[in-house]
Amino acid sequence: MTLTAVPRSAVIDMVGPVLDDIGNTVRVAINNHLNAQPPAPWLDNLVADYPNRGGKAIRPALCIATCRAFGGTLPEAIPSAAAIELLHNAFLVHDDIEDGSELRRGLGTLHATEGLPLALNAGDAMMLEALSMLRANRQLLGPRTSDRVVQEFEVMLRHTVRGQAVELGWQRDQVVDLRPDDYLDLIIRKTCWYTTIHPLRVGALIGGRGRVPLEAFVQFGTYLGAAFQIQDDLLNLVGDESRYGKELLGDLFEGKRTLMLNHLLGEVDDRLRADIINGFLALPRSQRTSADAERILDLMHQHGSIDFARAFAGGIKVSAFASFEVAFADAQPGPDRAFVRNIIDFMLDRDL
Repeated sequence: MTLTAVPRSAVIDMVGPVLDDIGNTVRVAINNHLNAQPPAPWLDNLVADYPNRGGKAIRPALCIATCRAFGGTLPEAIPSAAAIELLHNAFLVHDDIEDGSELRRGLGTLHATEGLPLALNAGDAMMLEALSMLRANRQLLGPRTSDRVVQEFEVMLRHTVRGQAVELGWQRDQVVDLRPDDYLDLIIRKTCWYTTIHPLRVGALIGGRGRVPLEAFVQFGTYLGAAFQIQDDLLNLVGDESRYGKELLGDLFEGKRTLMLNHLLGEVDDRLRADIINGFLALPRSQRTSADAERILDLMHQHGSIDFARAFAGGIKVSAFASFEVAFADAQPGPDRAFVRNIIDFMLDRDL
């Protein structure tokens, strides 16, 4: 397959306005749903906090664009797309607690500003309200399709929490003998299912009213989600601090087994490897210093780990384009199909 290079500015111009428009639409739907619930002090403002900070809105955009590409409409997709976005924000609250993160979208994390107990409870409430939003599907889509959408959410949630457990287990139990395939297996479960596979499948399910085979979206969503996660991991190390909105080098402070860290541990000699493991990864986050994290980043540059990850992501990008053509072979030509195709480039060209 021959791929035509698209300038980065052109990708942003094509994808960015769609993400902004869908993000605004979904935030309105989320706020309307939350405002319709009985008032709850020490909860309402916390549940609405992360969604109203903005975000890329990639997940609801994939759901809505896929839905329309297969014949559905925006109103039919909104409840599921908004539920996906609210659930994503619930995951962020819990992730920030688990990772000890300090920044989220340029502001203090919820547990840092409101305390861990209230933040944890708000994350739980966000999950509840996300699933509550799916009730509107019964009238919009009918019982059969709406039940299938719920089943898709159950499958996605199971993959996600199991993947998160693996990552946390690797960190707690000092698992270090990991290959690129181990990293891919992890991010398929903890990132790809809820970031790309699930939104694509739900969109196709709604748009095609169950007539569109969903298997091909697993492969396409895997490649697309992997490209997203690798770029996210790279930005955490070498992104623009003024635009990133999260804690730079946070993945190193947290000891996350990223593709770059796994590559580094496989490239250095035994002495240096033992020093990284025992003198950095074995320490609790509170004892890892900025100087230590910068040293690990320097080693990643020296041993080609950053370049390795970029090349790895480039190979995944080629596979994503090929699998897109299979998954969207029967989709209607037009701006929604084009948006999903363009977002492949966007995943690796974005800088925040």
